[in-house]
Amino acid sequence: MKIVVLMKQTFDTETRINLNAEGAIDETGVNYVVNPFCEIATEEAIRIKEQLGEGEVVILSVGPDRVESAMRQCFAMGADRGVLINDPALEGGDEYTTALVLAKALSNMEYDIVLAGYQAVDDGSAQIGARVAELLNIPQVTVVTKLELSDGKAIATRELDDGYELIEVPLPALFTAQRSLAEPRYPSMKGVIQAKKKPIQRLTLADLGISADEVGAKGARVKGESLVLPEPRQAGKIIEGEPAEATVELVRLLREEAKVL
Repeated sequence: MKIVVLMKQTFDTETRINLNAEGAIDETGVNYVVNPFCEIATEEAIRIKEQLGEGEVVILSVGPDRVESAMRQCFAMGADRGVLINDPALEGGDEYTTALVLAKALSNMEYDIVLAGYQAVDDGSAQIGARVAELLNIPQVTVVTKLELSDGKAIATRELDDGYELIEVPLPALFTAQRSLAEPRYPSMKGVIQAKKKPIQRLTLADLGISADEVGAKGARVKGESLVLPEPRQAGKIIEGEPAEATVELVRLLREEAKVL
């Protein structure tokens, strides 16, 4: 069983984000981690391999050199090797161009299952997995909370707004992981040591046969005009006094200051 996990490195949600003079995210002091939903997908891939007693888990990602640290984290969990696509021409791309590059890389790889997080916590677009499956023309099931394999097919439990549905698809297929699919393990010391020795294949657009005009800012279907930080939250107020008096003051503040009444 060959399983490929599409992994994105994102900034830690606890990190304070600032913008630089050009209006882009200032990466100074920013802590980057494996996107939490991709970490869940990685855990599920490793579990499948362990249950079958054989197979290979490959981490596939697009990004700069710093993505190696996120790959090593996946290796420490139990993934076997990685493929990193890094090219200056990818700068300024969108979900379409990223999916195009990932699909091209996958078309040159052997796989039975492709797993991905259903969304990334930095942009929340939830597009990459579905776009990749469409480009590869393989079945896909998104927002998966349970995955069962049998006789060359998979039965996926998919989360809906008001319940769940079970979908059976033939393999190869792509699945995107919801939070409850798996609980990521903590890497062991042995796993951390072994992770340093696991191989990462680095590819460029030329290796994939993709033109620079197809990706990055030139190929993007969506272009961001600017980034704006949200307004800082204002401190709350504590109303002192007896309950009756405090209630009157609360209503006044809601009407005159908050203007919600």
